[in-house]
Amino acid sequence: MLSAHEIAKYFVSLVDEEAGDSISNLKIQKLLYYAQGFHLAFFDKPLFGEAIKAWMHGPVVPQVWHEFKEFGSGPIPVERINLEKYSAGTRRFLDEVYEVYGQFTASRLRELTHSEPPWKNTKQGEPISHSSMKAFFKTLVISDDDNTEAATQKGK
Repeated sequence: MLSAHEIAKYFVSLVDEEAGDSISNLKIQKLLYYAQGFHLAFFDKPLFGEAIKAWMHGPVVPQVWHEFKEFGSGPIPVERINLEKYSAGTRRFLDEVYEVYGQFTASRLRELTHSEPPWKNTKQGEPISHSSMKAFFKTLVISDDDNTEAATQKGK
C-alpha cells in the first residue's frame, strides 16, 4: 500500500507548470480525499492507510498537510518522481481522479467537500470513516456490464 505522501507527490508531479497550472496544499488534501473515496467505492479497500480528518476547511490528511504547510496557500513546487513504485493500474486510477477533480480550484473543491455527507456528518477534528466515504462514493459510481467509471455531480 502506498502512503498518502506518495499519492500526494504523484498528484504534484501531474501539474503542468508550463500551462500555468499549480497545486496548493488545500487542493492536495481534497484530491487525496477523492482518491481515497473512489478507491474505497471501486476496490473496497483504502488506497492509503493514513486517516482523513474533518477539519474546518474540509477533509485533510494531517501528516501530508504538515508536510506542505510551509507553502501556505501558494503553489507546491513540482517534482518529478520515480513512477516505478506506482503500478500501472494505480497510475490510471490516480490520473482519472486528477482529470476529473484536478481541473477545479482549491476553493471549489473545498465547497464540494463541504456539501458531501462524509465531511458534513463527521465531527470537526475526527477521522472521516471509510464506511461513510465508501457509501457516499458508491453513489457517484456508474457501473454497467463491462465498463465502470466515476461519475460526478460536477458535470463529467
